[in-house]
Amino acid sequence: MGLLEYSIKKGMLRFTNYLVRFCSTYPKPLRSLKKKSSSKRVKHFVDSKRVTAVGGRGGNGCISFLQLWANENAGPDGGDGGNGGHVILQASNNVKDLNNVSTILKAEDGEKGRNKDCHGANAEHLVQEVPIGTVIRNDLGKNIADLCVNDAMFILARGGAGGRGNHFFVSDVVQAPMIAELGAEGEHKAYILEVKTIAHFGLLGLPNAGKSTLLQAISRAKPKVAPYPFTTIKPHVGMIQYSDYEQIAVADLPGLIEGSHKNYGLGIEFLKHAERCSCLLMVLDASQDPLSDLKILRSELQSYSDKLASKKQIIVANKIDLNESKENITHLEKLEGEEIIPISAKYGYNISVLLTHIRRIYDKLLEND
Repeated sequence: MGLLEYSIKKGMLRFTNYLVRFCSTYPKPLRSLKKKSSSKRVKHFVDSKRVTAVGGRGGNGCISFLQLWANENAGPDGGDGGNGGHVILQASNNVKDLNNVSTILKAEDGEKGRNKDCHGANAEHLVQEVPIGTVIRNDLGKNIADLCVNDAMFILARGGAGGRGNHFFVSDVVQAPMIAELGAEGEHKAYILEVKTIAHFGLLGLPNAGKSTLLQAISRAKPKVAPYPFTTIKPHVGMIQYSDYEQIAVADLPGLIEGSHKNYGLGIEFLKHAERCSCLLMVLDASQDPLSDLKILRSELQSYSDKLASKKQIIVANKIDLNESKENITHLEKLEGEEIIPISAKYGYNISVLLTHIRRIYDKLLEND
């Protein structure tokens, strides 16, 4: 039996009954007909950013005295200044990450007051769209807002109030006040924005396990692929399309090494990426020692967080096209109760089986929610 025939037989063993029962009616994964971008610029997923919000300054009040024909002392007519704009975050389905969020968010200033009791115009508020599920933290790291609903808003910095003109200060005692207020300064605050959920599924594995190659095989994403460790230092997200128009987001996460929970390698920053995925695809290099790799991955997850370790996991044995993989996959099959899918991301072996299984898990997660 050839290696290809062996891999297909093993890969289909656990899913034969399922495919027979559901393939005729179950949504099928689609290959994207749109060509991948020819640009050499690689865009990664930005799920964390530190921003400074500055509210707009209020306009100054005006000092003015009205002069009319035959009445040069018509009285004070200085108008009030306009209010400065707020800096507002709004959750939206139109954006997927924080890539378009500037590090400095500055609202416009209000206009100053004018003569003839003309008040200055209020400034427009700066409304910045962010993905649904964005968590807002202050400088101390405390959570102060969670934009988990579409169109939910949070004011990062309030604009200053406009100053009052000299017409406001007229009294029985003072008929010609020579004073007016300056516009108030807007709030100036710093925040940390984090996207709580970056994808439905996260590709988790040691360096050079083939995660980036797999993401390229199942989506239009273009993460960097190279034969050395840590080619991925920022997450990349690709979309899997299905025949019922459903789309599932899959994230290529930076490689994990032993001791990551102690901040080795990319450390805590990497584990935060994994924590924001609904399900983990444990990508193992079948040509090396997949059992040992799986033990390291699960140990790091457990050491970092019990919640992270309890997430749904799918074991994906990659690189079955290599001769060294045959015996190692046999050892993996001895793991009782585990879902193991042998694939070759480079040559596309069993990719359709993996995508069908991903859809089934995705539907179960929706039912539980």
